Amino acid sequence: MTHARPRTLVAMHRHVARWLLDEDARARLASLADTDPDLVIDDFTTPEARAALAETEVLFTGWGCPQVDEQVLRDAPRLKAVVHAAGSVKHHITDACWRRGIAVSSAAAANALPVAEYTVAAILMSNKRVPAIAARYREVREPQDWQAQFPWLGNYRRRVGVVGASKIGRRVIELLRPFDLDIVVTDPYLTTAEAASLGVALTGLDDLVRTSHVVSLHAPELPETRHLMDARRLAMMPTGSTLINTSRGSLVDTAALLRELFSERLHAVLDVTDPDVLPADSPLFTAPNLVLTPHIAGSLGNELARMTNQALDELDRLGHGLPLSHRVLPEVLDRSA
Repeated sequence: MTHARPRTLVAMHRHVARWLLDEDARARLASLADTDPDLVIDDFTTPEARAALAETEVLFTGWGCPQVDEQVLRDAPRLKAVVHAAGSVKHHITDACWRRGIAVSSAAAANALPVAEYTVAAILMSNKRVPAIAARYREVREPQDWQAQFPWLGNYRRRVGVVGASKIGRRVIELLRPFDLDIVVTDPYLTTAEAASLGVALTGLDDLVRTSHVVSLHAPELPETRHLMDARRLAMMPTGSTLINTSRGSLVDTAALLRELFSERLHAVLDVTDPDVLPADSPLFTAPNLVLTPHIAGSLGNELARMTNQALDELDRLGHGLPLSHRVLPEVLDRSA
């Protein structure tokens, strides 16, 4: 099969390009596309950008890509595809792209894996009470009867509730299969048959919250999911259970969660918060029973190469005239993160 080298423009923050496009990736990009790997655009309004857009057939994007709006599309009459080397495309793909019929690909599937890995680690460590025991051991510095202090600990036959059968939610379910856990899922778009194919039981959100030892959030940020875990649902969680959020901070009513944490009734692992960057005086920094991390569950370090390689694979498919493997559909995007 012949291979064309589509005229490709890299559009993302310049520092992101340094992360995503190392020497090997730049060499592969140059082999797959007619491009200048040293030209990285983060503003489509400059004369340099507009001149490049006039010849561009594919945008190779990453974090920090400006919006691809009507004016950009007028400046890029030959544009046929956007290949995104990161997760969500909501920040730069506009309705104008869908109206124009632009094919859009995302590396969300590649980014889902490290988030799922983080989540599984958090589930296993939380049920084993590792954060609480580690904090207590650091404080007392002598042997303790950990069984007596933490009689609830352990992962055998614990119930894990997955909220949202998203790409990440499904990877979490997949990675949890080897463990002796009871997994349930809730998702308004998932059928009982689809849940069964995943090897889990489908249930309602309130039932999941009421019966799960761990509740892990993987739902998108939408108006209807704001404060999905509000005071009422947090109060329904069993005493000693754990809330894990690697999705979006707005899904949790932070004030309500803080009350549960400071009463030491619940535990939590939060990788995302509302706001995403916490003020230095946030009470979350001093809350007990909380593992708080600064939005690190997604691709970082060498995990970025997985997203880049998936995006380059898509570019290779375009060059061979093949359909995209990870195409984003607008009707699905409306209910995704």
